[in-house]
Amino acid sequence: MLIGIIFVIIFLSILILVHETGHFLVAKKFGLLVEEFGFGLPPKIWSKKIGETVYSVNALPFGGFVKILGEDGGNPTMERNFASLKIWKRAVIISAGVLFNFLLGWLVISLVFSIGVPQAVVITDVKANSPAIEIGLQVSDKIIGYNTTEEFINYINENRGKEINLKIGRNGDELDLKVIPRMIKNTPNGEGALGIGLIGAGFPKKNIGESLWEGLKTSIEIMKMIFVAIYDLIAKVFVGKANLEQVAGPVGIVKLTAQAGTLGFAYLLQLLAMISLNLAVINIFPFPALDGGRLLFLAIEKIKGSPLNPKFEKIANGIGFALLILLMIAITIKDIVRL
Repeated sequence: MLIGIIFVIIFLSILILVHETGHFLVAKKFGLLVEEFGFGLPPKIWSKKIGETVYSVNALPFGGFVKILGEDGGNPTMERNFASLKIWKRAVIISAGVLFNFLLGWLVISLVFSIGVPQAVVITDVKANSPAIEIGLQVSDKIIGYNTTEEFINYINENRGKEINLKIGRNGDELDLKVIPRMIKNTPNGEGALGIGLIGAGFPKKNIGESLWEGLKTSIEIMKMIFVAIYDLIAKVFVGKANLEQVAGPVGIVKLTAQAGTLGFAYLLQLLAMISLNLAVINIFPFPALDGGRLLFLAIEKIKGSPLNPKFEKIANGIGFALLILLMIAITIKDIVRL
């Protein structure tokens, strides 16, 4: 679990810096005064002014911010002021963080394609009262000697009721285990002969051009799936059928990262890309306190022909932030209970 905590801190640091760098660079490009670039959330523990911008490190590492002159309202006639920009330019600045998270996810996935991943069959689930649980199989174990799940499943089905040997890779060690796959009549509905879930992992490395193209296609497909999953979750909230079992909070991410770390560096890179793409999708949703919420306010401003009341925006963002924190607490409690 320690490796999971370490890598989660590293991942969040990278993702925060990339996201805020997007806002920062585009704001600078449009000539705005960036007053502060902060890593983490206050209280402040270190800061240094370089040029016209204060760069700070804050005590709470799970966040970050870029403070731009006039971003929270103010006199739009002031020079180099966020409020003085045309709406489309403000929208570009707000969207830049999401774009940079997408670019990071794309580039990391492309890197994984370029280095390749050894093919393996990996256990993703172990059912209770199954042959797998009896011999001590665990989630993230690699089944050695098979390149595809189909190949392994065929072998197991051909040997139901017979004792077989399994070579298992776990944390750098190789284990030799004996197991008897269940006969069909003794197998519960929805389970296999061993009572495990499997996933085929790995692929050969590609050249740079192929890697970038495959990385782009894969990133877009992942984001589509995330959009559909979030839309489905929100829709079920309104009918009282929401299920948070497939949603991971900080504790769940630590667990996933620890599991990925046992599989190899390429799997950690894939997880980093997945988290970055998830953040891109979540941040673009039109909910107060998120970048998508700020874009929604800009759209309303465009329609009504005048800015929204800054106090209303602050209150809406505050309520949105509080609701997000409550959701995070609920998910964290669920993660802890599931551990």
